[in-house]
Amino acid sequence: MDKTQMAAMLRDMLRARAFEEAAAQAYAQGHIAGFLHLYPGEEAVAVGVLHAAEPGDYVVSTYREHVHALVRGIPARQIMAELHGKKTGISGGMGGSMHLFDQDRRFLGGYAIVGETFPIALGAGYAVAYRKLPEAVLCFFGDGAVNQGTFHESLNMAALWKLPIFFICENNHYQIGTEIHRHSAITEVYKRACAYGIPAEKADGMDVIAVHEAAARALVRIRAGEGPQFLELETYRYRGHSMADSGSYRPNVELNAYQANDPIAAAVHEAEYPYPGIEAVAAASANSVTRFADHCCQEGHLDDATVERMRREVQEEVADAVTFAEQSAAPDMEDAWKAFRSNRRFETLMEVAR
Repeated sequence: MDKTQMAAMLRDMLRARAFEEAAAQAYAQGHIAGFLHLYPGEEAVAVGVLHAAEPGDYVVSTYREHVHALVRGIPARQIMAELHGKKTGISGGMGGSMHLFDQDRRFLGGYAIVGETFPIALGAGYAVAYRKLPEAVLCFFGDGAVNQGTFHESLNMAALWKLPIFFICENNHYQIGTEIHRHSAITEVYKRACAYGIPAEKADGMDVIAVHEAAARALVRIRAGEGPQFLELETYRYRGHSMADSGSYRPNVELNAYQANDPIAAAVHEAEYPYPGIEAVAAASANSVTRFADHCCQEGHLDDATVERMRREVQEEVADAVTFAEQSAAPDMEDAWKAFRSNRRFETLMEVAR
């Protein structure tokens, strides 16, 4: 990995953390409606995997997909505007937090239903294999999704047809508020793939370099025609399941232990405020973002001044995205009808009485 790639990955991790904290603040201020599932703590997963992918690969994500979209190259302005429900959003303001979609970047969407990502990835993988293209389908999902029927059905079909699908489990230990050992007979999720003969491995999801290396190995095998691959990345989310969840079911000692290994220099304190703001994200100990930044500096790829400049630049980028979102107009009924009645060829999908 060269200096340029190191810097790009660190910038994406810093941007991801800044974006999610700004989204949390906007939600607390009432500017974002509905549910909001945030990603702080898990940045090394999205950054490590997506930096190993090619632009021609497809990405299918879950309801916790803002950072996947950011790293994939969707501008922060368009994502933040979508969260705010504005017509300048990447889905025209009608998808919201859990339904980001970008055809040009082959980002096939975040999906709100647990386990919904598997059949979507299966269909895309089948299309790629049918046309014999050198592309892969990256399918992100959480540890809670592996108990869904779609998981087993999709892995079976993917293995049977040797489809080019990269199954990526973001194991943050909690299925909403239920710890993994309380809902899964097998807590090492990657072992489930052996039932379908799919090569699988597990990596440290708090270490972006380890994630990147494991993802690169898997994608090489997929492009060589070896069929689906499975990667479990053990990580941790610092916040609750969503902004409606304080995460109080988790012991502080566990949260603190993971924050000490944080991919970014931040510690979210649980005090009298259920959702700490940016001001509360301070007093950081070593974390995975800091760890990666330190590594870049120690290896001579970057210096402290460069890292600090990155922090300022991503903060400015995110602040600009928030302003853009707040000042954008909301979609009107005409926008809604256009989205409802037509696909890319402007064909009518459904007819209803006005």
